[in-house]
Amino acid sequence: MAASRYCPSCLSAVSRSIPQTRINPIQTPSFLLPFHQIRTAVQSANAAKYKRKGKDQPANQRRKKGRTTYYTADLKNALQFSLLDAMRYLKAAEVGRPPASAKYELHVKLKTPKNGAVVRNRLRLPHPVKTDLRICVICPSDSKQAQAARDAGAVLVGEEEVFDLVKEGKIEFDRCICHQDSLPKLAKSGIARILGPRGLMPSAKTGTVVKDVATSVRDMVGASEYRERAGVVRLGIGQLAFTPEEMQKNIRTAIDSIKKDIAGVADRTPKDIHEVVLSSTNGPGFSLSGEIRGPNSPPSKDLAVKDEAVA
Repeated sequence: MAASRYCPSCLSAVSRSIPQTRINPIQTPSFLLPFHQIRTAVQSANAAKYKRKGKDQPANQRRKKGRTTYYTADLKNALQFSLLDAMRYLKAAEVGRPPASAKYELHVKLKTPKNGAVVRNRLRLPHPVKTDLRICVICPSDSKQAQAARDAGAVLVGEEEVFDLVKEGKIEFDRCICHQDSLPKLAKSGIARILGPRGLMPSAKTGTVVKDVATSVRDMVGASEYRERAGVVRLGIGQLAFTPEEMQKNIRTAIDSIKKDIAGVADRTPKDIHEVVLSSTNGPGFSLSGEIRGPNSPPSKDLAVKDEAVA
C-alpha cells in the first residue's frame, strides 16, 4: 500500500538525476602481496625517472665496467728528465734546507691488476739513507742477545716490559724484531691485535723473527723498506747531499730488487715497470728517462760542489 503513494515516473526521474558510481572490483590488500610486488609512490617515481639501462640502450649510454688494472699514463709525449736534470731542479726546490733534513724519494709505477699479489721487500742500498728508525727487540732483557741488540742501536729490549708498554698504548718504536726463543711468549702475550694493524707484528714471513738480533738491527738501520700500494712502489733513495753517481747506484740497485720481486710473483700476478719518478721531501716529481745526462745537463761536479757548500 505504501508503494502506491509514489509515482513510478517520478522515481525514474530521481534515479536518473543521481550520479551512477562505478564499483571497483575487489583488490588484494598490499599486505597480502609478495614483498617484491609492493611498490610505494616514491619507488614508482624513481623507477620512471631513472630507467635501468639494458642491452636495448645505446652503447655509449650503458654503464661502464670498472677498471681491473691501475691507470697508467701514456709516456710517448710525456716530458722526461735525465738524472742530473732532475737532481738540479730538486736541489733548487730544497734550497736553504740542511742536506740531512730532505731526502730523495723514488716512485716506481707498475702495470699491474688491482687484485693480486703485491711487491714488498727490504734491501740495503750501496749508499744507505740515514734514518731515525726506533727498533724494538723482543728477547730476554738479561741475555747476551739483548746486550748485543742495545749495542747495535735498539731503543727498546725485553719481553714482559715490552708487552706491558704495548698494552698500555705506549708504542714508541718504528720496527719490531723478535728472537726465535721468545716467539712462544710473544704469541701468548695477546699484543698481535695491537701490533698487527700497525704493521709492527714480527713474523717469519717478513724476516723479523730471527736468531741473530744484532745483525738484523744493524741491517735494518741501514736498510730501506718498500711496499707496493695502489700499483706504486715508494722508498727513500738518497740524501740531498748525495752525488749523482751515488744516486745512480742506489736507483739501479732498487730497480733490480723490484724486478726480482716482480719475477717472484709473475706466476700469480703479471707485473711490469711502467714509469720511474724521482722526487724529494718538499719538491715535485720528475719522470726519469733512464739517462744520467741530457744535452743541457750540468756537470756532476757542480752538483757535488753545491752540496759541500751547503753542508
